[in-house]
Amino acid sequence: MSYTVGRLIDHLDIRVSDPAVSLPFYRAIFTALGHQVEALEDAINCDEVYVTASGNTGRVTRDLHLCFQAATRAQVAAFHAAGLAHGGRDNGAPGLRDYHPGYYAAFLLDPDGNNLEAKVDERITDRTAPAITLTTA
Repeated sequence: MSYTVGRLIDHLDIRVSDPAVSLPFYRAIFTALGHQVEALEDAINCDEVYVTASGNTGRVTRDLHLCFQAATRAQVAAFHAAGLAHGGRDNGAPGLRDYHPGYYAAFLLDPDGNNLEAKVDERITDRTAPAITLTTA
């Protein structure tokens, strides 16, 4: 069995109520998943997922479920541990789930209560590329 994964989302902005608490949390979980984090003025960016202050609008991202890909069970565990160490709350310890065979995941609630997941799909035995790099003219 094989399937193709494309890029549907160009970018995502998670607006947080307290950047002093949330930015270190997100930096820790993204780093645990093996990604580089770009520091911005009062925000961070990781692969076009921006974590920003709600600003004067007061609009905070709430009730979001977002799943991040992990390469290994160890990365899933590192994501969970890093999130707990930086203000996240446990919403499901690392382990196999019954969604389908080889679905290994962990869940955290971020400081604003969003449900974040890291999962490795152990059915995937080979990727054609670890990522896609786009260049502009």
